[in-house]
Amino acid sequence: MTRTPYEPRGDGRLFDGRARYGRAYDDFVVGDVYRHWPGRTVTEYDDTLFAHLTMNQHPLHADAAYAAGTPHGQRLVVGTLVLSLVVGMSVADVSGQAIANLEYESIRHVAPTFHGDTLYAETRVLEKRRTTDGDRGIITVETRGFNQRGETVLTLRRTMLVLGARIGDT
Repeated sequence: MTRTPYEPRGDGRLFDGRARYGRAYDDFVVGDVYRHWPGRTVTEYDDTLFAHLTMNQHPLHADAAYAAGTPHGQRLVVGTLVLSLVVGMSVADVSGQAIANLEYESIRHVAPTFHGDTLYAETRVLEKRRTTDGDRGIITVETRGFNQRGETVLTLRRTMLVLGARIGDT
């Protein structure tokens, strides 16, 4: 079953009036797919700033003349920026109630991302299991990032520890 971005139960508010954020363990259903919204158009500025912040000095990201001589013929967006954006898009739907992110694995850059591309993401729930203390659980998901043409650019799996019930529901 495909679900739209998180729609809270009831009036969607916590006891102090704040909106709920994220899913608790019991809200996850193995096989569900969450389509994350909105997408994000990656600008040259985003890429340059991220490269500088992370000290990535590869000319493929900053030097148009250098990049013109590569197989892609143009500058590529830093891969860890693509990863960060795709994971970030999933937070409201997937890890908003997380106690901890436990593992990122199987990160695959499937296709390049260029300046001006718009990224979107969706996440499939792969597995869930309660912890021994029972008030929380471990969720494993696979997230796919794709561009405005529907081409997959990145896939990853991650595992997180989430609360059994949403904050404010107890």
